[in-house]
Amino acid sequence: FSPGLLLVAGSFAAFRLLNRELERLVPPPPSAQRNRWKWRNIWTSLAHSLLSGGGALAGFCLHPGLSEDLVGTHPPGAHSLVAVSVGYFLEDFVDMLCNQKLHQSWELLFHHSVVIICFGIAVLLHQYVGFALVALLVEINSIFLHLRQILLMANLVHTTCYRLNSIINLGTYVVFRIATLAWMTRWLFLNRENVPPATYAVGTVGMAIMTPMNIILFYRLLRSDFFK
Repeated sequence: FSPGLLLVAGSFAAFRLLNRELERLVPPPPSAQRNRWKWRNIWTSLAHSLLSGGGALAGFCLHPGLSEDLVGTHPPGAHSLVAVSVGYFLEDFVDMLCNQKLHQSWELLFHHSVVIICFGIAVLLHQYVGFALVALLVEINSIFLHLRQILLMANLVHTTCYRLNSIINLGTYVVFRIATLAWMTRWLFLNRENVPPATYAVGTVGMAIMTPMNIILFYRLLRSDFFK
């Protein structure tokens, strides 16, 4: 086993353990008692978003060369962060598969499958780590998406905290999700001659799936939090 795969396995086990302990660390409120697994799942996702989103931002600050070479540059810390994220997405995939009906979770399961394949390539080949790190910047917005879900489950919709989070969520959604994915799509198109056909195909399909999914989610957020 390569060190990257061992890190993926370790990450999977660590997030699985965290998921099991979270109900004790953050007890669900009465309004979330009927959906306790979801409460644990969201808090686990929040922990990953804080780690990966903050780590990706720090990675570009500490290694400016990453932004200039998204293919060949792979600092150990950045490579490890991508491997840890693969472990998390595998854990979340298994968690949803075990606890949620397929018709309720197929979109996220599909999303996770694409991410696991794309990030897995970066971990195994030690290439495209910078590109994967750009994708992890999306997790900065996911912090506020998960906080929104926690506030909803805690029945705190009509609070200043929820309203403030909604505004920050929408702003970071545009900057770190829509703009980031658009930039990644543009980079793939401009560098198509420097990327192997198989990898280019996986990246293109991934972007083609992620972009409409994120536009639809943006519309749902607008309609739910601002156009009621």
